[in-house]
Amino acid sequence: MTTIVNAAAIGVCVSSRQRRRAARVKTVLFASCAAFAAGAAAAQPANTIEELVVTAERREQNLQDVPVAISAFTSEKRDLLGITTVSDLTNFTPGLQYSSQLDRVSLRGVGRTTNVHAADPSVSVYSDGIYTTSTVEAGKSPLFLERVEVLRGPQATLYGRNAIAGAINLVSKRPTDEMYAEVRATYANYDRHIIEGAVSGPTVIPGVRFRLAANWEKQRKGWYDNIVPGQPDEGNVIDTNIVEGQLKFEFNENFEGWAKLTTIQWRNGSGGPGSRGTWTPGPYATFEIANGATSLEPGYGCSGRATTVSNPSPLGCTNPATADPRKIASTVPYQVKLNDTFIFASEWTWHASDFDVKYTTGGTRYHYKLNRPPDDTVAPVERFTLPGGLTVFPQQLYNYQEIEEWWSHELTIASTSDGPLQWLAGVYYWNEHFEQPTSTYLYGQPQIAAPLGASCPRFGNVCPPNPLLQRTIDTPRFHVQSQAIYGQLDYKFTETLKATVGLRYSKDTKTGSEEARVLCFAFFACTPGLTPEQTGPFTPAIDLTQALFIPGATPPKGVSRDFTFDPATGRARREYDADWDAVTGNATLQWEPDRDTTAFIRYSRGYKAGGFRIGVDTALTANPYTDAEFLDNVEFGLKKNFGRTLQTNIAAFHYWYKDAQIPLTIVNTAGGITQAQSVFYNVPRAISKGVELEAIWQPIEDLQILFNYSYLDSHITRARGPVDPADPAALDPRSTPIGSLADCRARALTPPVADNCAADVFTALTGGGFQLGQDLKGEKLPNAPKNKIAVNVNYTWRLPGYALTGSVNYTWRDAQYGSIFNRAYTRSPSWDQVDARFTLAPEDDHYTVILFARNIFDDIGYEGGAVAGRRAGYIGPAAAGGATIVPVTQGIATSYPLTPPRTFGIELQYRFF
Repeated sequence: MTTIVNAAAIGVCVSSRQRRRAARVKTVLFASCAAFAAGAAAAQPANTIEELVVTAERREQNLQDVPVAISAFTSEKRDLLGITTVSDLTNFTPGLQYSSQLDRVSLRGVGRTTNVHAADPSVSVYSDGIYTTSTVEAGKSPLFLERVEVLRGPQATLYGRNAIAGAINLVSKRPTDEMYAEVRATYANYDRHIIEGAVSGPTVIPGVRFRLAANWEKQRKGWYDNIVPGQPDEGNVIDTNIVEGQLKFEFNENFEGWAKLTTIQWRNGSGGPGSRGTWTPGPYATFEIANGATSLEPGYGCSGRATTVSNPSPLGCTNPATADPRKIASTVPYQVKLNDTFIFASEWTWHASDFDVKYTTGGTRYHYKLNRPPDDTVAPVERFTLPGGLTVFPQQLYNYQEIEEWWSHELTIASTSDGPLQWLAGVYYWNEHFEQPTSTYLYGQPQIAAPLGASCPRFGNVCPPNPLLQRTIDTPRFHVQSQAIYGQLDYKFTETLKATVGLRYSKDTKTGSEEARVLCFAFFACTPGLTPEQTGPFTPAIDLTQALFIPGATPPKGVSRDFTFDPATGRARREYDADWDAVTGNATLQWEPDRDTTAFIRYSRGYKAGGFRIGVDTALTANPYTDAEFLDNVEFGLKKNFGRTLQTNIAAFHYWYKDAQIPLTIVNTAGGITQAQSVFYNVPRAISKGVELEAIWQPIEDLQILFNYSYLDSHITRARGPVDPADPAALDPRSTPIGSLADCRARALTPPVADNCAADVFTALTGGGFQLGQDLKGEKLPNAPKNKIAVNVNYTWRLPGYALTGSVNYTWRDAQYGSIFNRAYTRSPSWDQVDARFTLAPEDDHYTVILFARNIFDDIGYEGGAVAGRRAGYIGPAAAGGATIVPVTQGIATSYPLTPPRTFGIELQYRFF
C-alpha cells in the first residue's frame, strides 16, 4: 500500500475541554487497534509497503530516491484517508496551510496573504505541467487526479515561478489502454449530493486513446444557520459541475502527445472561495459611522438614537454568533459564480536515442463573480431614521470579480541515457491578462445616484451620474509576463554518491492601470461643518474622487503615469509599470549507502516577484509598489525503509527569508477623511526552521499506521515601524512600541510631527492619542502553527468474497496567529479532529461502498490564524440640528476561520470493466 501522511500539532498546555476530547480519541483508537489485532490473529504473512513513483523533478522516480521533502497522495490513498479537499491535504502534509474561504495556501510559514492578483502567491500549483494561480484544482475528486505531490521548500530551478515556499504538482488520470468506465454517487448530511463518472479506452483511430469524466456536486443546506426569515443559510451551499476530456496520441515509437480540456461552472450560494467561512463573536458595532467608512453603520439602528428601525432578526440587536459559532443574522445573501471557464493542458514529446524533447503548453480562461456584504459582521438593520428626518438604508452589497486569461509555454530537453551524468534544460514563458473589478453598492439609498456637483470641480462642478448606486468602484487591468531559462545537472560519482546543481534566471514584468471612484453619503466629514442630523432629507451624496486622489509632483515608485480623470465616468486613473528579475537555484549532495536509505543535504534559493497593492480592499493607494521576496534554505533529509514494514522520512530545514510581502492598511485616525495607507510591507528579515517526520508502519499484512509530525518555528528577526491596524496606539500589553506616547505629546507641540506620532482621536481619552509603530522582532509569521500531528490507523478484514477496511484519522494543530502582530485578538486556539471511514469491496473490485464521518465530535477547528480590526467610529448628535460628533471605540472584533462541522454520508462506486 502507498502511504504518506501529515503532521499536525503537539501542544504543551491542554485545556480541560481538550483533555476530555483526548480521552474520547484514545477510546476510539484503542478500540480500533484491539479489533484490528483480533482480526489479524489468524494469519500474518509478510507485509510490504508499495513503492510510489513521482515526477517531482520532471522525471519518473521512486519517491524514496528523490532528494526533496515530498508528500504524495495517490487516488487510492486519498480514498483511504478521506482526502477530498485541499483542507484535507493540510491535515496530512507537514507545514501545509490552506484557507478555503480565501483560496490561499502556505508552506512552512511562507504563503499568500492577499488575493490581489498584481501580487503573486508563494506556492506554485502545476496542473499537468501548467502553472495555475489558484489552488482549487488540488481539491478535485480522486476520480480525476491520479496523484497529488506537495514539494516543500523552494523549488528554485525546475518550477521557479512563485515556488519560493514550494510547489503542488497535480497529475491527472490519463486515458487507458483497455476500456474502463466508472460511476460514483455520494449522499451526505446538509443535503449534499455528488454524482460523477468516467469512461476511458482506445478509439477507432489507431494510436489514439480517450478519457471523459464529469462531476456534479450540490449542497442545499448551509453550515451556518441564518436566523433571518426568508434569507438562505450559508457555508458550502454549492452547485458545481466539471466536465473533462482527454486524448492521448501515439504517433509512432518516437513521438507522442496528450491534451486535456476542462470546463467548470459554479452556481453557488454561500459556498466555494469567497463565501462565508468565519466566526465573529461579540456584539454589533453601534456607532453612526466607522472610521475610514463613507456611509452609515447598520448598527446605529441599535444605538437608541434612531427611529423607525427595521430589523428582521428574531434576536433584534443581539448577535447570534456570540452564543453559537454556526448561527448568523444576515440580510445580504452570498452568491459565488464561475462562468466561461476553460482549462487546456497538453504535452508533446519526441524521444531521441539519448534524450527527450518535451513541449508543454496550456492556459486558462475564467470569469469569477462574488456578491456578498462588504462586512458580514454588521447588524441586520435594513432601515432607520436619524434625528432631523433622514431615512437611511445602510445595508450594502460588495461585488468582486476576476476576469482571467493566461497561457504558458515550456520547452525542455532532458537526457535519458544510463550514464553517470544526467541533464535537463528548459525555457519558459507565461503571458497573463486580468481584470479584478470591485464595487460596493449602497443599493437602497437613492441620493447616491446623483452626487453633489460642487464635489467635482475638475468637471466644471458637474458630477457624472451614478445610476447603479455604487459607493465605490475600483478596476485594475494588468498584463503580466514571466520568462525564464534554466538547467540542472546530476552527476553520480559512485553508486552511492550523487551531486545535483541547478540554476534558473527569471524575469517578471507587470504593466497595467487602475481606475477608481469613491462616493460618500451622510458622513459629517464629507460636508464640513454640517451633520446629517442638520441636513436631514436634503443630505447629498458627495463625490470624493477628486479630493482623495491628487497628482503629486513625482509619481510613486512603480507608477508610470499618475492620476487623470474621466469626465464621462468620474473615475480617477493611474498606470503602473515595473519589472523584477533574479537568479535562483539549488545544490544537493545525495548519499545512498544501500537500497533502503537516501540521505541528502540541499541548498536552494527562491524568489517571488514584487507587485502592487491595488484593488480588492483599497483604491489608488499612495504607495502601491512592493519589492521582491528572496529565501535561502538549507535542508537535511533522510528517507529510510526498515525492512518491508516501516518507512520513515525526516526533513530538517532552516530558512533565511527576506522582504516577505505582508498587506497592512492604516486608516486616518485624526478625524475627517484622508486616503488610507494600504501597503505591502516588506518584512526586512525573518527565519523559518523546523523538523518534519512522515512515517508508515505496517506490522502485519492488513494493518497500517501512518504518523506525521511537524515542528515549525517561523518568526521575524528584524522589522521596525509597522502600525497595528487593530491597535494603532499600541495599548495592548503585548505591544512593543517604538518611542512613547509621552514623546509624541511633546513632539506634537513642535511640528512637523513624525509619521510615528500621527494623531489617534479614538484613544485620546484612554491613555493613547497617537499612532505608534512597533518593533516586531520575535513575532511569528502568519498561519504558521508550531506543531502539527496526524495519525491514521487502517485495517482490512478479509471476509469471504469481500474486503472491509476501517480507517480512523486523528489530527491536531497548534495555536496560530493571523497577523504579524501576535496578540490575543489575532490568535486561533489549538484544535483537534477525529474522522472515520469504512470501505467494503468485493474481490473482483467491481463496486465499493464507503461510509464516512468527518469531525465526529463536532468540534470547532480553525483553518488559520484569526483576523482582527478595531471598532472605532463616531456617535452623531442625539437631536435634530445637532452638530456634536464624538469619537468612540467599541473594542476589537476578531474573526476566526472555521473548519467544517460534523459531516457524514455514504459513497457508492461502480466499475463496469
